[in-house]
Amino acid sequence: MESLQLLFHGFGTALQPMNLFWVTLGGVLGTIVGMLPGLGPAAGVAILLPLTFSMGSIPALITMAGVYYGAMYGGSRSSILINTPGDGAAIAAMWDGYPMTQKGKAEAALAISAIASFFGGLIAIIFMVFLTLPIAKFALKFGSAEYFLLFVFALTATAVAEKQRLKGFIMMILGLMISTVGLDPQSGVQRFTFNILSLQGGIDFIVVIIAIYAFGEVLRSFENIGEGKKQVQKKFGRIWISKKEWKLSRGAIFRSAPLGFIVGVLPGAGGTVASIMAYNTQKSLSKQPEEFGKGAIDGVAAPESANNAASVGAMIPMLTLGVPGSGTTAVMLGALTILGLQPGPLLFQNQSTLVWGVIASMLVGNVILAFVNIPLAGVLVRVLAVPPKILYPIVLAFTFLGTYAISSVTADFYLLLLFGVIGFLLSRAKFPMTPLVLACIVGTGMEQYFRRAYKLHDGDLTIFIKTPLCWIFIILTVFVVFLPMIKSKIKAIRESK
Repeated sequence: MESLQLLFHGFGTALQPMNLFWVTLGGVLGTIVGMLPGLGPAAGVAILLPLTFSMGSIPALITMAGVYYGAMYGGSRSSILINTPGDGAAIAAMWDGYPMTQKGKAEAALAISAIASFFGGLIAIIFMVFLTLPIAKFALKFGSAEYFLLFVFALTATAVAEKQRLKGFIMMILGLMISTVGLDPQSGVQRFTFNILSLQGGIDFIVVIIAIYAFGEVLRSFENIGEGKKQVQKKFGRIWISKKEWKLSRGAIFRSAPLGFIVGVLPGAGGTVASIMAYNTQKSLSKQPEEFGKGAIDGVAAPESANNAASVGAMIPMLTLGVPGSGTTAVMLGALTILGLQPGPLLFQNQSTLVWGVIASMLVGNVILAFVNIPLAGVLVRVLAVPPKILYPIVLAFTFLGTYAISSVTADFYLLLLFGVIGFLLSRAKFPMTPLVLACIVGTGMEQYFRRAYKLHDGDLTIFIKTPLCWIFIILTVFVVFLPMIKSKIKAIRESK
């Protein structure tokens, strides 16, 4: 009841006309930024940062939060329409969203992404209201060993989920190798840099993502750009879904939201990990897993629900512990410090108007974005009517602009070209991209968690089996390895009957 009372007072702050303006502006800007390859919410908040210093603390945080979850809505638009993820969290929506577009179902894909984002965000905000402090305390129980085993589980589940599991594990190992390029964070030793100065900072996984998916899509389009093989939808109906599509999607939405929220609370995991885990979970639970990758609508609903929920969950460790739950909240944390606020447990006592005003604004903003994004989808979907000879040069330009926006280093263009060609060739050989991408994302953190746990316990490997959480992740990892065998045996038993 106390939480509800505080939330009610928060609505008094969030519904003030100027704060409504800021949450709407932040959400719309976030949607646009999320669509642009390579930018994403962290870059959007960083670009906005200088403007927030002239605002009050409440409008500033409301606007930054609006950009954050607005980008979660927008990231899937380019994934669905042109097979180019706006940021890492939108990758999973591309795997079935773009095939839906190719089948002439762009309207349903865009609609379900907005609906799933709305419900994912709504469910996560409800959890945030009632579970903020308990969830934050639970996240504190994760030590280095637990984080390492969490990532082992996530990578194994991703590789096993592929039809050709050996190729899945090969791509996972390749992704882990890419993540080790650069200076060793602990010793400062150069690894796999070949004495190239620009590689000392490592290879940004966003560059790899843009190269494999966006640049790779351009390369694939060259095969038939003059032959008219690629079918482009010319007429569009109402941006909505049927009752049958809702029935197929609702389970994925309501299952993925809690998963995304919990992953978002864990510092460093983020919306990308949440969306991929949600996609793989839905694929393993689906009655028709063979449809995934070919245009399964629940393959769009699951990651979209999860990544919006993760963006809400990532706010919890920032507000309650002063620990950023994602790259975007790390930027927001810096902004709060500059504004004279100290995130942590005392923030809820000393600045309850601000905290609950922001939480209430997230509820309000989520509703506003649901109404904004569906009408906007009808405009955005017209991108498909642009001739490929015009569209793909534009996509190519955005891939270079997005790559440059990440670090302002022109050397990344060479990596873009290299990984674009590698990704194109590997996709032609039917190698799955998902394990590689996830390994690139979590590889560095995974390695450091292992080494930290190993060193803190004087080389005693039993640290990885000492806590109940470690055993939970070990059991889950073993389970997903044998899950395909279990499912095939169950299927054989059913067919024999």
